[in-house]
Amino acid sequence: MTSQTSTSAAAGGADPRAAAVTFITTEHFTLQGARAATIAESTGRATMFLGSVSAGLVALGLIAAATRVGATFYAFGVIVLATLSFVGLVTFERVLQSGIEDHGYAQRIARLRGFYFDCAPEMTGYLVSVPPPQRLSIQGLDTGHWQGSRTIAGMVGVVTAVLAGSAAGLIAAVAAGHSAVAGFATGGVVAVAAVVAVMRVQRSAWRQIRQHPYFDCQRAAVPPVGSE
Repeated sequence: MTSQTSTSAAAGGADPRAAAVTFITTEHFTLQGARAATIAESTGRATMFLGSVSAGLVALGLIAAATRVGATFYAFGVIVLATLSFVGLVTFERVLQSGIEDHGYAQRIARLRGFYFDCAPEMTGYLVSVPPPQRLSIQGLDTGHWQGSRTIAGMVGVVTAVLAGSAAGLIAAVAAGHSAVAGFATGGVVAVAAVVAVMRVQRSAWRQIRQHPYFDCQRAAVPPVGSE
């Protein structure tokens, strides 16, 4: 039985086949598990990254106290900050991928909820039923222009940008004869540029996903770019 046949049967008052109910229930359960897995992976990776950043900053503090901010501190600081920036970059890429995967699973769950209401419209008074364009919003997705900066990927990207700016500022300070002004100015510029870059990468990734939805009927329901 095709999806059109099932929908037509539901509209005509016929109950869906038991096999169809089993398939839909299994698919919904599997998608919920997949969403939980992507969320757990993103949280775990972000936790490991922030733990590495914390440990690196503590090590910098100990080195600064032991060397009295000497040449060893600057060399160690550049190495640690550059390494943490690289770890942050790869973490950002992966949690962004996980976020996109989670979004796809949520789209498919929303599609299944539409099937539930088509087959059992009497449940409308007991379950949250909204028009198709709002099915993702009730799951906490696509809820604002600045949503991208509130994701795990956005948080990791901002921290990574600050680390990259700190590394650049440390190098600039040494190159300018230990000038704090040069260090702060260079670090600030690099950090802001890095934040803009990671947000553009994130927005571009979401834009590509929205241009290729899972179902053709979702094209009309795709929210404007920037609502991630």
